Parts: sequence; C-alpha cells; structure tokens
Amino acid sequence: MKQTVLSFARISTAVVLSLACLSSFAATSQAAEDAKRPDRNVIFFITDDESPTLGCYGDPVAVTPTIDALAKDGTLFRNAFATTASCSASRSVVMTGLHNHMNGQYGHTHHFHKFSSYHDVVSLALPRLMAQAGYRTGQCGKYHVAPEAVFHFDQYIPGNTRSPVEMANNCKDFITEASDKPFFLYFATSDPHRGGGNDQTSELELKPNLFGNKPNKKAYPGIEEVFYDPAKVPIPEFLPDTPDTREELAQYYQSVSRIDQGLKQLVDILKENGLYDKTMIVFTSDHGMAFSGGKTTVYEGGLRVPFVVRDPYQENRGVETNAMISHVDITPSILDFAGALDREAQRPKHPINANAFWKQRGEALKENRNGGNKFDQYHGKSWIPLLGDPEATTHDSIFASHTFHEIQMYYPMRVYRDNHFKLIWNIAHKLDYPFASDLWAASSWQAQFQKGEDAPYGKKTVGEYIHRPEFEFYNVETDPHESLNLANDPAYAKQLEAYKAKLKAKQKELDDPWIMKWDYE
Repeated sequence: MKQTVLSFARISTAVVLSLACLSSFAATSQAAEDAKRPDRNVIFFITDDESPTLGCYGDPVAVTPTIDALAKDGTLFRNAFATTASCSASRSVVMTGLHNHMNGQYGHTHHFHKFSSYHDVVSLALPRLMAQAGYRTGQCGKYHVAPEAVFHFDQYIPGNTRSPVEMANNCKDFITEASDKPFFLYFATSDPHRGGGNDQTSELELKPNLFGNKPNKKAYPGIEEVFYDPAKVPIPEFLPDTPDTREELAQYYQSVSRIDQGLKQLVDILKENGLYDKTMIVFTSDHGMAFSGGKTTVYEGGLRVPFVVRDPYQENRGVETNAMISHVDITPSILDFAGALDREAQRPKHPINANAFWKQRGEALKENRNGGNKFDQYHGKSWIPLLGDPEATTHDSIFASHTFHEIQMYYPMRVYRDNHFKLIWNIAHKLDYPFASDLWAASSWQAQFQKGEDAPYGKKTVGEYIHRPEFEFYNVETDPHESLNLANDPAYAKQLEAYKAKLKAKQKELDDPWIMKWDYE
C-alpha cells in the first residue's frame, strides 16, 4: 500500500512538473514569437477619479494641452465607460478584462477592506501576459489590486503619485533601457483623487478639499500649478451650483492640470529618445470625479471616463468616435496590440495554466482560487480595430455594476445601458445609500445635506439621492443627465420590462451571482 501511494505521489509530481514545463515552454515560445515586435511599446496612463473634464472633450476651462494634442493625433472615445466607480474594483477590471463579480475584487484592497481577485485570474491578468508576450513590464504610482502574484510587474518604479512629473522622470531609465524587448508601462497617478486636507484659506464655513494640491498655492517640483477661478468653473448637471461646489471644483481642476504636465514629461522622454512613434499611449481614468453623484454611483457621472488612444501605427489620426467601449476591453486590446490576443475566442493566444502556476510556486494550494469560475475568456473585446475609424463599433450595450467601495458600503447595483435607455437595478434599495467617507465629508455635499432632505442636489434632492427606488429607468437619448426616472411611467412599462429582461440575460451570460436576487428578497 505504501509503495502504491508513493508511486501515485511520484506520478502526481511528474504531472505537475510536466504541466509547469509546458507552461514555461508556452511562455518561452510566445516570447520568442513576439520578440519580433520590439517597436510596439505601450504606456497605459490611468488617473484617479477623473471625469472627461478635458479640453479635447469640450471643457471650456480645463488647461490640458498635452492630452488635447494626443487626441488630435489619435482616437478620442466619447462613449467610454468604467464598469464600476470604485478604485480597486475598477483597476481589477482594467487588468483582467473581467467584471468584478467574476474576478472577485468587489471593493477596496487596502487596510481593513481587504478584497482581492481570485488567484486563478492569473490566467488572464494583463501584466503577467504582457511579460509572457516578451515585454519588459513596469508599474509606477497607484497599484491598489491584489494578489501581487497575480498582478505582478517586473519592475516597480517609485514616485510621488501627486507629482506626475516626478513619476515620469523616475520612469525614464525603464523606458530608455537598452533592450531587444518592448516595454509596457502602467502609469497611475493619485490625482485628482481627494486628499491632502482642506483649504483653510477659504472664506467659506465648510472648507473645500485640496484634491492633493499643496496648501497656500505651493507647487510640487517640476510642476507649474494652474489655479482656477471658482466663479468660472462649469458645474456638472449632477452637482448643485453652490459656492461650496465651485470651490471644490476649482481644486479638482488644478489637480487635473497637474496630470497633464506629467503626461507631457512622458511624451518628452519618448520623443527625446526616438520612441514616440514606437509607443502606443492609452489615457483613461478608473472612474468619474470624486463628488456625490459621480464616484461610487452607477450614474453617468460615475461611469463616464476620458479615453484617448494614440497608436503610432494607425494612419488615420484625429478621430472622434461615438463607439461604446468599456474598461473590460482594455486588457484584450493591449494584448491585441502586442500580438498576444486570439480575437475570435476573446482570450490570450497562450493563456497561463493557473493550476500549474500555483503548484509550481507552492502557493494558494488550499485557497478558493476561482469561485467556481472558468477563467478562459475575456468579458471585453479589443478596440484596436476601432482606432482611426469613426464608424466602427464593437458593443451595442454596456454592463456595469457596484457591490462595495469601502467594506461598510454594501449596496449592489446592476446596469444595462445602450444608446437609447439605461436601466439601474438598486438591489439593496431598502437601505439608505451608503457614502464613501471622503464623499460624506465633502463640503459640496455637506452644505446641501445640512439644509435637509428637500435641498436640491443636481437634478435630484438630497432625500432622493439617499433613498433610491428599486429601478431607475432613463431615456439617455433625450435625458442624458438622468433627471427623469421613467420606471413608474405607464407609457414606458413595456420598455422597462424589456430592459429588465436584457439586464437579466446579460447577468446570466456573465455568470453574475447576484442574478439570484431576482427570485428572492
């Protein structure tokens, strides 16, 4: 009996080692295949809590000359959406091509929140697959996902995430390293996220947040700070036009302009070293601005993001497209540019064998590594074929969701949106809407909240914002600012039922566990 067990153990070990060798061989073969593409570098530039408040999107005050120039030399997407308006959750989608309900990262990963993606997501994880495709991989700035072994980069580059110029300068050696391999740089600012305290020089009773800006109009090294007049900033439709909102927006815009200067420094480094026309630059944000009605919501203010791509090998430049794209499309698109995507199957050409990967490392052997999911296909599609073509499309709808932001904030929502209507299902509608701690403390919110539930807040009242109905149904063609909920309008009863069916079908297609909530509670 002992001999039989021993033989079985030896066989099992041999199988594991064989699988590991096959995985290693596949990686080596892939690297050899794509080493022929040394001039196809990628910089993925992702900001933190930024809406499309940029000159290239028609913003009348934003001082963003670098991103505006990039848009004129690339493709600007006017209908780009995050899948969730929460930091860690969104970044996990960006780096896996999977919605949160499947990748497992439902909310923040830091501090006591401690959400993380499933270990077997390594099969589809962007940095691992780019390395396998023959790329040098580097990460600078905000990381905010887990586990590290899943989202591993070859090099982690330090830098003050509030000083994008410093970050860019710190990336110079990585970008210009003499190598026969192309590079993939994941560049993530903390701007224009809230932070850094409040502006004590304000004359208002409630002091505006500094949005990472230095107090007393001081500047970060290498930055020429751009200061905005609160009287002149445009007010998004979902916010109230109050002095408190205006002062916070002025701080927000200053942080946005600092980002642009970091992008300029990266572009300058590329140009000075003959790499600008060998590097695709992708610019976006994890989700919309950090104001109530934006971040943590599934309203347009939370989900709409800037999205600009400059592909140096695309002949048709300066294109604006209304094609609908989503953050689930990012990983397959970057892999597509690298020659590592099977477009038809919507999966990597050489996916990583997760079982062999973890057994070879001797890690997570007793963990719930997959949640019952098969990580063999992306939820998203490549937008590479859309670049330079204003008429091309991939999606006719987008799916979005939210489950947690901070661990205390359980409020699951699901969204089905196309170019006609948008359905929001507030699954926990019996609960008051929970606030992120920084949004609750925001002067722009508190100034209205303290007036009572009848006080106006954008297109809603304070009370309407806190107490949500089960369904919100908007005609986004005629009501792009989501001001009129049609869910209880008899004239739209048939459309509402049709969109409920579409949402449920999408949840079924995407294996969303929250689909069971249709049948109980």
